[in-house]
Amino acid sequence: MSGDLNEGPLAPAETVSPPPVKATRREKRRQRRRRRKIGEEILGWILVPLILFAGYWAVNAGFAALGTTPGAVFDQLKQVKTALEKRGSM
Repeated sequence: MSGDLNEGPLAPAETVSPPPVKATRREKRRQRRRRRKIGEEILGWILVPLILFAGYWAVNAGFAALGTTPGAVFDQLKQVKTALEKRGSM
């Protein structure tokens, strides 16, 4: 019994961490959905300006291929409109 008194303090016991909680199917689905939405947003921010720029470029290229400008086309459309209005009022 006297041998027990000469021992030092006890070493702290190892803390056992609980096993990580696995995500349920519903939580996994939510995570996938969130990732997909974020990916779609990023893709949209990249693709929409590219599509708009490509459309602008295509319109300008089409007008250049026809040898005209958008301003000239609008002026001609205004002339057609005024001619049709004059014809309708007679």
